[in-house]
Amino acid sequence: MKHEIGVITALNRYPVKSMAGEALETAELGWQGIRGDRRLAFRKVGDTSGFPWLTASKLPELLLFHPLRKTENISPAPAMMNLPTHIRTPDGYELEPYSDALREDVSRRCKIDVELTHLKHGIFDESPISLISTATMNAITMNAIGSALDARRFRPNIVIETTSNRPFAEDEYVGKSLVFGDAESNVEDSARLHVALLDERCMMVNLDPDTAESHPAMMKTVVNLNNNNAGVYCNVLRTGTLALGQKVYVLT
Repeated sequence: MKHEIGVITALNRYPVKSMAGEALETAELGWQGIRGDRRLAFRKVGDTSGFPWLTASKLPELLLFHPLRKTENISPAPAMMNLPTHIRTPDGYELEPYSDALREDVSRRCKIDVELTHLKHGIFDESPISLISTATMNAITMNAIGSALDARRFRPNIVIETTSNRPFAEDEYVGKSLVFGDAESNVEDSARLHVALLDERCMMVNLDPDTAESHPAMMKTVVNLNNNNAGVYCNVLRTGTLALGQKVYVLT
């Protein structure tokens, strides 16, 4: 049995880990998450740890780099579909992703040598899909900085507006399946996710996506309101198409 819990109000993809994302009207959900999401990342040269990736927690300015897709430069090769053709730097330069100029720019800012890496299965922290509700984000931002939500701080793939409008209702979905579609949709043919675990937040929620300035009240508020959890991580159970306005159901 499926129970309607809300609708999709935003879809986002982040082609380069920790760089700015792009808003989508529709998204193709593959086995490794939204196609083109976090397929590229800067790796710290010589880092042999299990997590060699450069993130905004170490270099907040990464949030100010914007991946771009210029249609005249898009490669027809399947491996390059949904990937950026250029990166706009905080200084306004548009550089090719694998160019020496971009690598040197990022290396200079973080003061270590880095190189861009492409992994076809993506570079994720926990699971390939992050989901959060507008009610959860509103509760946090209003308590922390007294303003309406800015979903970019939370870097979600899927934002839903729940029928209950209750903050942190997502916590109740852990261990359950979510199905996306219309009331008449066949459950067996619809995109489906398994909600794997709560999204434990790091200092990245503190960072203003327009300036990269830190506002520690954000993470402190997440800790106080919900034990440092906001949203959930999900794994893909069935591929399909996601779209704005699509209804979301939990299987019970």
